[in-house]
Amino acid sequence: MDDQQGALLGPAEVRRLAEELDIRPTKKLGQNFVHDPNTVRRIVASASVGLDDVVLEVGPGLGSLTLALLPAAGAVIAVEIDPVLAARLPRTAAEFAPALADRLTVLEADALRVRAAEFAKPPTALVANLPYNVAVPVVLHLLAELPSLVHGLVMVQSEVADRMAAKPGSRVYGVPSAKAAWFADVRRAGPVPRKVFWPVPNVDSGLVSFRRIAPPSTVSRQEVFRVVDAAFAQRRKTLRAALSGWAGSASRAEAVLRAAGVDPAARGEQLSIGDFARIAEAAAAESAR
Repeated sequence: MDDQQGALLGPAEVRRLAEELDIRPTKKLGQNFVHDPNTVRRIVASASVGLDDVVLEVGPGLGSLTLALLPAAGAVIAVEIDPVLAARLPRTAAEFAPALADRLTVLEADALRVRAAEFAKPPTALVANLPYNVAVPVVLHLLAELPSLVHGLVMVQSEVADRMAAKPGSRVYGVPSAKAAWFADVRRAGPVPRKVFWPVPNVDSGLVSFRRIAPPSTVSRQEVFRVVDAAFAQRRKTLRAALSGWAGSASRAEAVLRAAGVDPAARGEQLSIGDFARIAEAAAAESAR
């Protein structure tokens, strides 16, 4: 073994660690640990992280992906909500990658509530196997809270990956797609087979990559997101009807939409985040008059 590369967790090591910690993963709770070294190598390679990156990993679990990140990144900050897993991870790094263990910092915290001030080094990349039920809120929270995050790659349920990367006009384009597009250029980055997990999940997984872009508007993100939420709360309705509550009336919604250059008869699924931003801008300009 090359000390500067370290060893990775295979099926036997994953089961040994789980047994030691008395962890019995269940499909019902969505506990699925990656036990295939080739998969974590592929994730790290696809994430394009380098020694100048401070990588944020959410939900490291037993450390399969963590061990693959340590040789590639300058530093890895693992955010783990489970105190048992958080306590074991530094020992796992020392056991499998002793020459690289000092690159790892473990933060016992909830990724949905973590704040920028909790990081000694500002993270530049997000690489994670995310819990499927909180994947979208975690990504949106971290992009909003950590402007230092420039790029990333996350593994999520395949359907979630489709929604995050969907473009206007797509059947699965919605709130996650539009809000993610405010922060970044988001793309699908390939599938992940079920067999690389233990236990084998009941759903397919996929990779999503992102690279941060400049916000499409000077209007506050919160104002634009209110328009997005209103438009998709009743996605079958025209924007004139869907935005009537947000605007105060259907007639005001129509006036704002026309001022923004958006067809009042269109539906939210047809609009880009830039379109939503123009609607928020038009409403702000009207209120200022």
